[in-house]
Amino acid sequence: MKRLLSVIALCCFAWPLQAQPLASDQLDTIVVGAGCFWGVEKRFAAIPGVVDVVSGYADGRGLAPSYREITQARHRHNPDNYAEVVEISYNRQQVSLQTLLQFYFEQHDPTQINRQGNDIGTQYRSTILYNSDDQRAVAETVRDHYQPLLHAAGFGDIATLIKPLEQFHPAEPYHQDYLAKNPNGYCPDHSTGVTFAAQPAAAAVDNQPLLSGKAIVVLEAEDYCPYCEKFRADVSDHYAGTIPLYYRTAKQLNGLQLRTPTWATPTLFFIEEGVERFAVQGYRSAAEFYQLLGAFKLGDSEAYRVAFDNGTDARFCRQYEIFKQTPDGVFVDALSGAALFDTRDRFNSGSGWLSFTKPVAGAVYERPDHSYGMQRTEIRSVSSDIHLGHVFDDGPGGQPRYCINATVLEFKAR
Repeated sequence: MKRLLSVIALCCFAWPLQAQPLASDQLDTIVVGAGCFWGVEKRFAAIPGVVDVVSGYADGRGLAPSYREITQARHRHNPDNYAEVVEISYNRQQVSLQTLLQFYFEQHDPTQINRQGNDIGTQYRSTILYNSDDQRAVAETVRDHYQPLLHAAGFGDIATLIKPLEQFHPAEPYHQDYLAKNPNGYCPDHSTGVTFAAQPAAAAVDNQPLLSGKAIVVLEAEDYCPYCEKFRADVSDHYAGTIPLYYRTAKQLNGLQLRTPTWATPTLFFIEEGVERFAVQGYRSAAEFYQLLGAFKLGDSEAYRVAFDNGTDARFCRQYEIFKQTPDGVFVDALSGAALFDTRDRFNSGSGWLSFTKPVAGAVYERPDHSYGMQRTEIRSVSSDIHLGHVFDDGPGGQPRYCINATVLEFKAR
C-alpha cells in the first residue's frame, strides 16, 4: 500500500514538478545565414518568442573571423570563407523552431548560391547551422516542405547548406543592432514571395468517448516532436491494453478537465470520466509507462502488489477459479495486452495457481530469484516488465511448470 501511494504521489506531484523546466531550459539557439546579416538580424528580432539575435561569423577556416577579412576580394569565391550569420536565441515554449525556419526560408532566396541579390561572395551563402540532431531533422523537414512550393512558382532547387555548427564568432560591436542604430541603412529584401501554406486548423475531434470510463491521452506537438515519435516507437505502438489510448494536440483537448499544463510534449494524461487523475510530462520508457498504468488501472490491489512488488496470489484465488477452465484462447498481460500464455499449454497442477508448460514465444523473460532463502527462477513480462510468477522443472512429462499469478492476467478467447 505504501509503495502504491508513493507511486501515485510521484505521478501527481513529483514528476510534473520536476519536468517543469527552468527558464534557461526553455531557451535554445540556432545559427542561420541568409545574406547580409543586418537585415536578417532585424527581421528575426521582431518575432515574438525570440529573446536575442547576434550578428556574427561561422563555418569558416584558415582566416580570421572578421568583417575586414571575409569581405576581401580574394575570398569572394573561397569555399572556406566565413559566412555572415546570426545566432538566434529563442524560447521554445513561445515559438517553435519550425516557425523560425519557415520564416527563414521565406525571407531570402535559398536557391541562389553564394549570393543574395547584388551581394555576391561565399560569405553570403544560405546556410543553417544546427546544434543537435533534433534541429537538423526540423531543418531538413522544413526545407523539404518548401522545395515543391518554390518549384511550383518557377524557382530552382534549394541551395541552403544544413550543417552542424562548429563555432559561432560574434561580429564587431558596430554590426550589432546595426539597422536599429542606422534606420536608413542597407536592408535589402531578397525574398521570393513564396510562403508556406497556412497551417490547416486542427481537425475537429470527438472527445465524447473520453468522458466515460478510463482513458489515456498522449499529448503530441503539432509540428515535429522527436520524443513523441520515440514514445510511439518504444511504447504506444505496441500497446494493446484494455484502457483505450488516444493521441491529441493541445487544440484537441476540448471537453476535458485537465490540471497539468499542455506546453510539454509528449504529456501523458490518465483520465477518468473526462477528468485528469494524474499526468506526467516528457518521454517515459515502457517500464515507466506501465508502472504509471498499473497505479491507474490496478490501484491499491493484490494485482498491483503482484505486478510491481513481486507478490504472490493467494492459492485458489478468485481469478484462478475463473481462469482455470476458460475456453480456447490466450492469457494476456493485464497492462500491455500482450499475449503471454496459451490455453493449449495449460494444465491442472493442483497447486492452486495457473500452470503452463511454456509461454508464448518471446513474451516473457527469466531472471534468478533468491528471495526468502530459496533458489527460484522468476518470470517477467517482456512488454511491461511486470512480475508474473516462477518456472519450475516439475511439469508433466519432464516439461517445465510455469506457475503464474492469475491477478496480473486477462483472458481473450481465440
